[in-house]
Amino acid sequence: MKKSKVIYVAGHKGMVGSAVVRKLEKEGFAKIIAADSSELDLRDQKKVYTFLKEKKPDAVVIAAAKVGGIMANDTWPYTFIHENILIQDNLIHGAHMADVEKLIFLGSSCIYPKFAEQPMSEDSLLTGPLEPTNQWYAIAKIAGVKSCQALRKQYGRDYVSLMPTNLYGPNDNFDLKTSHVLPAMIRKFYEATKNGHEEVTLWGTGSPKREFLHVDDIADAVFFALNKTLNGHLYNVGTGKDISIKELAELIQRLTGHEGKIKWDSSKPDGTPRKLMDTSKMAEEGWKSSISLNKGINDTIHWYARHRKNLRELHYS
Repeated sequence: MKKSKVIYVAGHKGMVGSAVVRKLEKEGFAKIIAADSSELDLRDQKKVYTFLKEKKPDAVVIAAAKVGGIMANDTWPYTFIHENILIQDNLIHGAHMADVEKLIFLGSSCIYPKFAEQPMSEDSLLTGPLEPTNQWYAIAKIAGVKSCQALRKQYGRDYVSLMPTNLYGPNDNFDLKTSHVLPAMIRKFYEATKNGHEEVTLWGTGSPKREFLHVDDIADAVFFALNKTLNGHLYNVGTGKDISIKELAELIQRLTGHEGKIKWDSSKPDGTPRKLMDTSKMAEEGWKSSISLNKGINDTIHWYARHRKNLRELHYS
């Protein structure tokens, strides 16, 4: 893709969107369109359609979504399914109506069945029941994947869905009520260390295994997809390696310098037993991750320490 192309990044202030913008700017792309929620409500169909027709982007990256961890998904199920469907449908159909030539839709590994064969391949989509605690978000994302697939089939659109594994990094949400497991752990261990190495309580048993990808790696994958005509409509993006939640906690504990105890609250849900992505399709196209978990978490801890007093917190209703 030529550097003169106009690219609209939806959700540019979020963790993923901001990483995509950083990557594009680093690569010399100057015509990057962005609009915050005060300028453009992505839930408003008419405004989104008008925006896309007026701006005429050559490519759209959908990094905008209502996101959260187990507690947030389980507490506000309607908010998650309703708002995510509105946001993505307005953007996908709006891009089609505005004749946008390239679109990258970012989803989540939660679209795959709870007990999908590991590692999870793209073919496991819709082959079994979803994890109940985040099924609302997953169903919305599945709808987005299928919309892009249908537009490719019916109209020949070069619209691709990238399904990243669990993401983390700069600009993550560290609010303990709505965040995902890794940023929540960073905050808990960091603050416990500052408070005399007090005990840290974590949800579940620590036995589930998860895969984690630094946000700069998904941004690199988006850039790769923008600059290549991919053969398929759906691609997993991950590291191909997972770690137990207990091991993750011990790693973050070590990197934050926490010397207190860890207490596991087994009355709280563990979620899906294991979620490891089969990333062979993306590898065949020529892309793989480059940031190690140890380095990525260490960098994120330092980022959190510098920015923690001014971090955003997400609240749903």
